[in-house]
Amino acid sequence: MSGFVEKPEPLQVPGLVHLHTGKVRELYRNEDGDLVMVASDRMSAYDWVLPTEIPDKGRILTQLSLWWFDRFHDLVPHHVLSTEPPAGAPADWRGRTLVCKALDMVPVEAVARGYLTGSGLAEYEQSRTVCGLALPEGLVDGSELPAPIFTPATKAAVGEHDENVSYEEVARQVGADTAARLRQATLAVYARGRDIARERGIILADTKFEFGFDGDTLVIADEVLTPDSSRFWPADRWQPGRPQPSYDKQFVRDWLTSPESGWDRASEQPPPPLPTEVVDATRAKYVEAYERLTGTRWS
Repeated sequence: MSGFVEKPEPLQVPGLVHLHTGKVRELYRNEDGDLVMVASDRMSAYDWVLPTEIPDKGRILTQLSLWWFDRFHDLVPHHVLSTEPPAGAPADWRGRTLVCKALDMVPVEAVARGYLTGSGLAEYEQSRTVCGLALPEGLVDGSELPAPIFTPATKAAVGEHDENVSYEEVARQVGADTAARLRQATLAVYARGRDIARERGIILADTKFEFGFDGDTLVIADEVLTPDSSRFWPADRWQPGRPQPSYDKQFVRDWLTSPESGWDRASEQPPPPLPTEVVDATRAKYVEAYERLTGTRWS
């Protein structure tokens, strides 16, 4: 069992219809039929949405996604129409709200990997493949792959795991043309992001995107290249053969699995609140990722 430790009651805003509460975002529809996405400060780990929030997290994710969208516009269009919160919305929505074009979403997590780790490493150790793609012998945790690979996954509900699937399975589910366009767009955006991050001393190990269709046009949606959707590693500390330091929620994961938390991950009990020092260290990592990537101070 997993999910929300304490599922929040979504705010009701005049002129908006609440559609969905995700791990991080609240999704609404406005009177024009556009989607309004509001990124909260919620934190998830091990398929649980935790009872403790990370201050500024939703604003960081939103502002970093906007920064990246501007750098991919020649590769694939994005879904953002406006960043202005709707009339009557709480003041706290400023900086964390995206008004977006409603798309026909493709039910696939479009994952790109340039380095071997996570679920890809687990599969490689069993079969020398990732999502059915054969890889060379001798790779270890953190190894750079010979070339980036497209390793899709099925989208899971809150509290459940995404499942890695083969490219052939994606083609069967969404059609060969859509699968080919997903793969091309995913690898193109990953390559651009990898090169930009590398210039700033950060390794983009892997990431996931979501895409949808506006008519016949493939559009990138949701968030892009944030610490929630990507693995960012400091390049000067990269050392294959071990877990890498990262700009993400690793402080949270490490504390939850430590004796100090008193939480048994294998149990059905929800995880406990996070201590202040873990919250502060996690926020600092998100801020550092934003500042290093964008070259601007977080304020």
